[in-house]
Amino acid sequence: MLRAAHKRTLWRRAAGLRYWVLGVALAAGPYAGRGVWLPWMGGFLVRAEPPQAADVAVVLAGDGYGNRIMRAVELQRQGYVKQIIVDGPLDNYDFDEATMAIQFAMRRGAPGEIFIPLPMPVRSTVAEAQVVDPEMQRRGVRKVLIVTSNFHTRRAGAVFRRYGSPAIHYVVVAAPDHDFRPEDWWLTRDAQKVVFLEYVKLVSWWLGV
Repeated sequence: MLRAAHKRTLWRRAAGLRYWVLGVALAAGPYAGRGVWLPWMGGFLVRAEPPQAADVAVVLAGDGYGNRIMRAVELQRQGYVKQIIVDGPLDNYDFDEATMAIQFAMRRGAPGEIFIPLPMPVRSTVAEAQVVDPEMQRRGVRKVLIVTSNFHTRRAGAVFRRYGSPAIHYVVVAAPDHDFRPEDWWLTRDAQKVVFLEYVKLVSWWLGV
């Protein structure tokens, strides 16, 4: 009986060791492959197109560093568009974000006549599209460059494809982001927050929340 009990004890220890080794392997696999799946996670958020000649560019709100509007200015200087519509919510210390963004670009040499402010009482990409698209219809445009941050391009494109008019071709162009780079976003806390929040919003969009 003692020998049988000893065998059972050894078997339980061996089984426990196997589970422990399996757990370590399962944990180590993703860690070892982080050089592949972490950049993939960042890159998945970026779904942009090369710029094309268009009737107008629309700068989406949400960039406090000015990268989006300066990317649109660059596109205008390169001849892709003649005018830039800048949207933005109305509640930034009694200023609307559109006006603040335009002033930012003008202080950096952009001519004021290329800008059209489009203030709006909204704070989501879906609500933006629901305001921007009727404005594009009113103006009779057929092709629009949507300029937004690189991490936002996949979701913005999906939103405008769903809520945009079939007669209007929306081309999503990426602007660099102050915090996020898809190839090494996990190295800084600010970029980690960008990725976390964007995935939450993207999943919510997929689920229709």
